[in-house]
Amino acid sequence: MSKRRFSPFEALNYAFLTLFGLSMIYPFIYILVYSLNDGKDSMMGALYFLPRKVTLDNYAQVFENHEIWQAYKITLARTLLGVVLHVTLCTMMAYALSKKTLPGRTFFTFYIFLPTIFSAGFIPYFITLQKLHLINSFWVYVIPLLFNFMHIVIIRTFLQGIPEELEESARIDGYGDLQIFLRVVLPLSGPVLATISLFIGVAHWNDWFTGAYYVSNKELLPVQTLLQQMLTEMEALSSSMQRAAQQGGQTVNANMAGATPESLRMALLVITVFPILCVYPFLQRYFVKGVMLGSVKG
Repeated sequence: MSKRRFSPFEALNYAFLTLFGLSMIYPFIYILVYSLNDGKDSMMGALYFLPRKVTLDNYAQVFENHEIWQAYKITLARTLLGVVLHVTLCTMMAYALSKKTLPGRTFFTFYIFLPTIFSAGFIPYFITLQKLHLINSFWVYVIPLLFNFMHIVIIRTFLQGIPEELEESARIDGYGDLQIFLRVVLPLSGPVLATISLFIGVAHWNDWFTGAYYVSNKELLPVQTLLQQMLTEMEALSSSMQRAAQQGGQTVNANMAGATPESLRMALLVITVFPILCVYPFLQRYFVKGVMLGSVKG
């Protein structure tokens, strides 16, 4: 078989996409390399693709912190529970709105669309959460994210593409609305549900704002909020160490062994990002298909 010849445009396109992909991957490689390298040695710089002095001290010191494990429990719990409830409620709402025979269909669509246009602001939102007794509660992570108008629209458009004959035949077999929803609609909605799960799962995992402003109990802080606080503390520590080095020549705390604030920061970033990176490839194959089917009705 003759070898395929690439046109100049294809060669240029592949080269550009390769470089673009590497530019997206390299920041993760950079963080991983510094997290696996001795902190004191990392201060010399010149680390690009491989650690110069491999060590796990950075990770050991991070995992010695009890708050990290508790924060991981909170983050995993809010992500799993939030995804399940969000996808379930949004899918049920979208299924109802996909039916032209639903009384008040236009009103309900406008009702859930209106909050996407207007926002009362931070203080009214805080007061609302306070009146609902959600401040300093685990449910402040879950309940405000139960619905999303764009997700409902994507799922509804996808469901409208399912042939009505399938539901009619199910009704002839004696199925009710709930049975049709569970046994006919959901099995056919895998791609779009996986896409929405990815959207809301990443939103829950990366959310640090809620824990920073609406939760004061350290036992309820998610890992992203804890990471933000620890990074702030490490930056302050790093600044104080630099000032001490300039004034008295003391550069490293003896209790920190080979770790530095910068190396601990890199280890924290890896620990935070790694779980969601492991999940993403398994849902990636549904991503484009789910978005396209839910956005364009043919």
